[in-house]
Amino acid sequence: MHYAPGWVEPRARLEPTAVWSLVVALLGLGPVAVALAVVALRRTAARHTRGRGIALAGGVLGLVGTVALAVVGTAAVLTWRGTQPLPADLSAPRDAHAQQLVTGSCVQTLPADGSVGTVRVVPCADPHQAQVITEFLFAQDAVWPGQQAADARVARACVLDDTEVAAGVRTVTWAPTERSWADGDRVGLCLAFVDGQVTGSFLDGTVSQP
Repeated sequence: MHYAPGWVEPRARLEPTAVWSLVVALLGLGPVAVALAVVALRRTAARHTRGRGIALAGGVLGLVGTVALAVVGTAAVLTWRGTQPLPADLSAPRDAHAQQLVTGSCVQTLPADGSVGTVRVVPCADPHQAQVITEFLFAQDAVWPGQQAADARVARACVLDDTEVAAGVRTVTWAPTERSWADGDRVGLCLAFVDGQVTGSFLDGTVSQP
């Protein structure tokens, strides 16, 4: 074949799918970018088009984006699960955040005084130390009243009858903290307990010490 002076072979066409893989990756759609990058790499080999480097860049960024989406998604699911109220008739022991407890929840062991994080919640038929007997609901639009005032408001809703007092039942209250209030926590809890562990429920009078 004779090449005329000044003639150069035409440059291979740029594979559009490779460009799209990079664009989609930059838009944060990691899984789509990875899929487009795979298609682009196959097409550049089959069609002898350009864009392999662009496809590789799109694929790498897509993988990074996919991992980031997975991490964020997992964290969101765990956060959501950690704020959902427990069923009152729990069928098996489980750890839960204090904000998840509801009236009737039985707590295996009361934590030490101070900020309450995760507690072990058990079916009330199992041995336990305390049970949530009432809830105090702050208004959703209420302004943070301060820790002392929040504690006092929950305590005023935590009342035992004379029979319970005579039986040695005592109460402890858990109020929102300033930090949990900022996260939307508006529920205070009143828990009844006695020395040692009990089975049954304070709410229906079936509680007894083994």
